Amino acid sequence: MAKTLKYAYYPGCASQAITKEANATTRKIAKILGIELYDMPGANCCGAGLLTDYDYDLYIALNARIFAQAEKMGMDIMTICSTCLMVMSAANRDLKNDTGLLERTNDILAAAGLRYKGTIEIKQLLWVLAGDYGLEKLKKQIKKPLHNLRVAPFYGCHSLRPKDVLGFDDPERPWSLEAVITAVGAEVVEYNGKTKCCGFQVDLVTEDAAVEMTGTRLLEAKGEGGGCMVTPCPFCHINLDNYQGMAEKKMGQKIDMPIFHLAQLVGLALGMTAEELELSRHLVSARDVLKEAKLAV
Repeated sequence: MAKTLKYAYYPGCASQAITKEANATTRKIAKILGIELYDMPGANCCGAGLLTDYDYDLYIALNARIFAQAEKMGMDIMTICSTCLMVMSAANRDLKNDTGLLERTNDILAAAGLRYKGTIEIKQLLWVLAGDYGLEKLKKQIKKPLHNLRVAPFYGCHSLRPKDVLGFDDPERPWSLEAVITAVGAEVVEYNGKTKCCGFQVDLVTEDAAVEMTGTRLLEAKGEGGGCMVTPCPFCHINLDNYQGMAEKKMGQKIDMPIFHLAQLVGLALGMTAEELELSRHLVSARDVLKEAKLAV
């Protein structure tokens, strides 16, 4: 009998506020697939990468606090935020490789009655589907194959880099997102920008450059025949969907590229409706693309 997959679920701040549909849909597809997600009500923010250089010790302690709670639950962590994935994975690596750091951090955690032994791993939904759950098993669950949908994969930086911290995919030649797209019956659209930056990390520094990066990624995918795009990263989704209107003005042309969260694309193939997928929360409508693909929901 197959072992039930269980994870301490860490949706991340963005997916509990700006991209609530990603969190909600992840919970729904997990239930359908038989993946058990357990909330971590005492978990804190990972620091989003902002604390790493500002206060390294605080960054490590905050993340160790999350890890200790998951370890106490006896589960690895699954997140749907690529930034959380990268930040937590880097902290976990440092703690596991530096016994002195682990000891000092546990002295801090002791005040909260916690201790981290260094036994957990951090994964994202994409890795769970392509690895732990398995593509063949996923294919068997498909009720509505997405045969007429041409999907451009967009990984996002923090799903792939740095390689020594993440390591699931090759940063230059990744395979997992394409494999899931194929598993749900859709056609993969290859284009140069799938492993590049959407511009999110540049937004607060120079918005004009960030918007141009967003427009470039979208037009690259559309130029190769992409009808829509899918990403495992909520921050990438924010740029590619929410900022698409600004990108159209910057690039001087209409783009009209619907952006799916990974869980939404999988949910569509599992037979979920547009209402269940909360597609109405997106700024760029997927209605026409789904209708053309004979997937009206």
